[in-house]
Amino acid sequence: MNAPSAAESAVDEGGREIAARVAPGFRKRVRRRALVVRGAQTLLGVVVVALWELLVRLRVIDPFYFSRPSDIALRVRDWFADGEILEHLRVTLVEASLALLIGAALGLGGGFLLARVTLLADILDPYIKMLNALPRVVLAPIFLLWFGLGIWSKVAFGVTLVFFIVFFNTYQGVRDVSSVLVDNARMLGAKERQLIRHVFLPSALTWIFSSLHVSVGFAIVGAVVGEYLGSSRGMGYLISQAEGVFDTTGVFAGMVVLSAVVLLLDLAVHRIERHLLRWKPDVAV
Repeated sequence: MNAPSAAESAVDEGGREIAARVAPGFRKRVRRRALVVRGAQTLLGVVVVALWELLVRLRVIDPFYFSRPSDIALRVRDWFADGEILEHLRVTLVEASLALLIGAALGLGGGFLLARVTLLADILDPYIKMLNALPRVVLAPIFLLWFGLGIWSKVAFGVTLVFFIVFFNTYQGVRDVSSVLVDNARMLGAKERQLIRHVFLPSALTWIFSSLHVSVGFAIVGAVVGEYLGSSRGMGYLISQAEGVFDTTGVFAGMVVLSAVVLLLDLAVHRIERHLLRWKPDVAV
């Protein structure tokens, strides 16, 4: 191999010098933007909660239908203080986690399979569309009959919500991989397993994680709706009990706890996404 010329060395050195100067400024802009976004999000939340509290106290909003945020916060504090909510929350998290893992695994495997085997995809296309069009709530009572009042009826219901989201995103992500990139990898001797690992999976990760961000919420929804329809434990059961005695504060408190859980799970997915996609350049400026 020929040694690089003086001109090429100068270009490389100049490029490294420019990158060293630009990178700190770029990172500073990214951090500044992140702080602005976090500040705006916090301010928006504070304004909405304060306005809600004010309108209820002034009786502009009927407190029978919309409990005060201060009362909701006290109810959540009491739940955690006496440990009443911990068992319900644990059951719901177990159900949602199983639904997310099983649904994501099935959706990921099915999406990859049908994206690579187009004949099979064409055969199953109308059946997949038909199953996806079924109203999921109709399936919940059937799962209760099949699996009983335990956790598996809620897991099965959650899987039906998660599967199609992950499946369609994975399928589209794999199909959108550049054919030129695939052909070049094949020319270098890559087998199908190597293509999946080194070409299709990295290229489709953005689509896959986009579906997982949505699936986290749907897994929680599946668990809660299943508990709401028939259960003796879980956040859905807790909310159903509060609703049965017209305890608006209890209903909103349960919703607040579930919303916080979804945000934490989504943050965990985001951290994993950043770790696995650390090779991609940042696009935020």
